Amino acid sequence: MTPADALSPVTEAAVPPPAEGTQEAPWHRLDRRMLLIRPVLDLVRSLPVLLGALLVGHGEPWQWIGLVFTAIAVFTGVSHVLTSRYRVTETQVEWHTGLLLRKQRAIPRDRIRTVDVTSEPKHRLFKLAAARIGTGRHSGGKGPGKDDLVLDAVTIAEAQRLRTLLLHRKAVETTTEESAAPPEQLVAAVDKKWLRYAPFTLSGLAVVGAAVGTVYHFAHELHFDPIQFSLVQTVVGHFADTPTWVSLVLAAAGLLVLVSLLSIGGYVLSFWNFRLTREPAGTLHIRRGLITTRSVSIEEDRLRGVEIREPLPLRLAGGARCVAIAGGLREGKGADKSGGLLLPPAPLAKAHEVVAEVLGEDPAATPLVRHPRRALYRRLSRAVVSVLLLAAALYGLAWLGALPDWPWQAALVLLPFAALVGWDRYRGLGHAFTGRYLVTRSGSLDRGTAAVRCDGMTGVVVERSYFQRRAGLVTIIAPVAAGKGHYRVLDVAEADGLALADRAVPGLLTPFLTDQRDRG
Repeated sequence: MTPADALSPVTEAAVPPPAEGTQEAPWHRLDRRMLLIRPVLDLVRSLPVLLGALLVGHGEPWQWIGLVFTAIAVFTGVSHVLTSRYRVTETQVEWHTGLLLRKQRAIPRDRIRTVDVTSEPKHRLFKLAAARIGTGRHSGGKGPGKDDLVLDAVTIAEAQRLRTLLLHRKAVETTTEESAAPPEQLVAAVDKKWLRYAPFTLSGLAVVGAAVGTVYHFAHELHFDPIQFSLVQTVVGHFADTPTWVSLVLAAAGLLVLVSLLSIGGYVLSFWNFRLTREPAGTLHIRRGLITTRSVSIEEDRLRGVEIREPLPLRLAGGARCVAIAGGLREGKGADKSGGLLLPPAPLAKAHEVVAEVLGEDPAATPLVRHPRRALYRRLSRAVVSVLLLAAALYGLAWLGALPDWPWQAALVLLPFAALVGWDRYRGLGHAFTGRYLVTRSGSLDRGTAAVRCDGMTGVVVERSYFQRRAGLVTIIAPVAAGKGHYRVLDVAEADGLALADRAVPGLLTPFLTDQRDRG
């Protein structure tokens, strides 16, 4: 076999599709064009160890350890591509890999919840993709789920075929070659006008913070003083000759411009080409990304509700996100990293349109029941007391001589703002019951309105602390095997909360309510 034949892609289309439905389904291999990229990526990952071994080793014996480590990393990556193979039988997905250490995995098809198709720049170079087959279980941290199976080098056509085969099995079995499936229905697509909401996501602030932290860390480790640069000296000298308030205004304006530009760039990279469609098989299909593209499918049978997220800056601009509450999706920090993002930052009215289109109704727009004034007092007291405790701690440090006086004085200035946040948190509280959905809203800096299907709840929890008992309030928790795992109705009156819980899950609390009435 010639080298060109060795690197030629495996053509999945040559395998007869009907064989996938039998126990004797054929084996498929990863696309061998990945061999042109994988060694380079492994070398880049091992670059710190390799440079340390070559530049610092100076002939020492441990220098060879770095070289051996790099060689093992490259060999492992190449063997993974060459030895990995998979197949889809009638009952499960099987995967084998490894040369010296063999690994075998089998996932029952009835446990598969998601097929996440991602195409990073390294894949798009050869029109490849990575198909992540998930069962819905996750470790709670970053990275793939606990039981996820990742096929990191298949053609885009093969990835889409796997997605259709594993998620739309009934539709594949009932669809014949003569009857073409109806086209997808477009639910939402990104609009260029939505870029105006990008600066209000403040995603660029995290980039600036990470960059400053990284630069400071390396400068500290290398004992490098940035003041040595003439440009830095000029800027510092200019600010030294300028009044303090002018310097603060200029610095804030510059930071605002930088954060806005980075946020717009992040919005374009993450959400450009965003499309939410409904497929004939009863599946919501989400595509997004400019450089790294991502494709996620959500079976509507697994949809347990939706949540509209309104962080404070985005809310002030009249924008919001829309996130699906569905089983099997890995939860990330924020909607951007979650696979269930139904709408990127967009007008609030558009978010409600998406909710209505996805659920068939818009429970998130239902007028909410206001919570009692006692909930307001709790929020005001918690916000104000937190600032007073901070000011007291800073005052103690100042009294001991560890800090000047201005920190605790500045903390006291925050009291009106803390009271304002507490009042806004109370304004955000609310709940409703629409018959099919329990709707709850809470938060100020990151307000969320969640509509959870009552038949998707695994029970109901009534929780109250010592201070809640004194105020006659309770918190109703709706456990759901999807999304965050539970959604709270905070600080509702005790009688109203128990009635709400009994309506959401009929009969579950009836014995307790009967006993309570009998004792009364």
